[in-house]
Amino acid sequence: MLLPGAFRIVLKGVAFAIVALTVMAFTLAWAIGLVVPADVSLPWIGETDALHALAGWAAFGLVVFASVFLMVPVASIFTGFFLEDVAELVEGAHYPTLPKVAPQPLLDSLVKTLKFFGVVIAANLLALLIYPFVIPFAPLLFLALNGYLLGREYFQMAAERRMTEAQARALYLRNRPAIWTMGVLMALPLSVPFVNLVVPVVGAAAFTHLFHRLARH
Repeated sequence: MLLPGAFRIVLKGVAFAIVALTVMAFTLAWAIGLVVPADVSLPWIGETDALHALAGWAAFGLVVFASVFLMVPVASIFTGFFLEDVAELVEGAHYPTLPKVAPQPLLDSLVKTLKFFGVVIAANLLALLIYPFVIPFAPLLFLALNGYLLGREYFQMAAERRMTEAQARALYLRNRPAIWTMGVLMALPLSVPFVNLVVPVVGAAAFTHLFHRLARH
């Protein structure tokens, strides 16, 4: 990623991830505030709002821990905003003979991204219900599920820049094992707090390379 313009894109990606996680933190704190009473009466202390304040701060700590899971939907949103920038940078540096492509309409890209975001949220909420029953295998299930989801989305978005949706789908179906493996390799560092902030940028670059390698065969 040490390419001209790479640092700017990384900073934008990290800023986007931080903003998204912050929004989730405030949302979680607000939700906890609805459940935890504003004032409680404690023996020898009387009325206090300490529990409410503590719950609010605990929500922020919980988000840092929960970023293991939250960064997957954040990464899913990332594609609609920044994949085009990353792909242009990679192609300009490594595939300079390729013709320029017209950027995908922002609205179309965002609609696809929001649909995928919904799938990611639903799939991971369902998985959260399953994890307690398969605790030893929960990390493997997390990686397998999100490797599949992220691999499919990032590859499709990278491929559709240079081919039709049907062609991109056909290329994906012919190369599912390689794409799933790349998705797992992307999901793995997403589970590491703070490191996961740069993963969507690196993942977009990796899937751009993967698309061109598979398209040549």
